Formats: sequence, structure tokens, C-alpha cells
Amino acid sequence: MLETNVPREIPERRLIESEIFGWEAMNVIACEGAKRIERPETYKQWQVRNTGAGFRQLPLNKTIMKTAKEIVKTCYHKDFVINEDNGKVFQNQLRGRISTYTKKRCRTSDAYR
Repeated sequence: MLETNVPREIPERRLIESEIFGWEAMNVIACEGAKRIERPETYKQWQVRNTGAGFRQLPLNKTIMKTAKEIVKTCYHKDFVINEDNGKVFQNQLRGRISTYTKKRCRTSDAYR
């Protein structure tokens, strides 16, 4: 997102990169070592993990979804879009997917009903 919205020449970008990202990188290296590799999971892997933990997906509120799409279309960079797929909300950029949002709640065990 930073790459799309903030040109490299702007001093504020250097400040963000050094003061925020720089500290995070230094902390990771100090705590976990230089060999650390982040392995993000796909949304399908998260779905399996959440279902196994007793969560089930709730339906999306159509009004909220419509409002989110309108806000992104009118207030954000033209390359950002919001899409829905199988009850999941995807925040996309023309260069690829950024984030996935789902709405879940814990399933009540039959033993406690």
C-alpha cells in the first residue's frame, strides 16, 4: 500500500520506513535471528484452522458490503477494490490480493446446550 500511495522521494515515506518498518525489522532480527522466514497462510488454510477450532462463518451483511465497496471506490486509490467470494471479503490491489476478512463466531458445543 505504501508503494502505491506514497512516492519514494517524499521525506515522510523515509520517516515511515525507518521509524516503523526499521524498528520492526530490527526487533525480528534481534528476537528471532536473521534466518527468520515468514510463511503467511492462505485464507483456505485459515478456514480449515478456524473450523477445526469450533468457529463457523456468519453471513455477510449486504448493506455493510455495499457501503465498503462505495467507500473504497470513492475515497481510495483506483487500484484498490473490495470483492466478495463465498462469504469472504477480499481487499485487492491490481497487483494482487492484500487481505482477507471473514466473519466467524464460535460454535456452541452440544454438551452446553
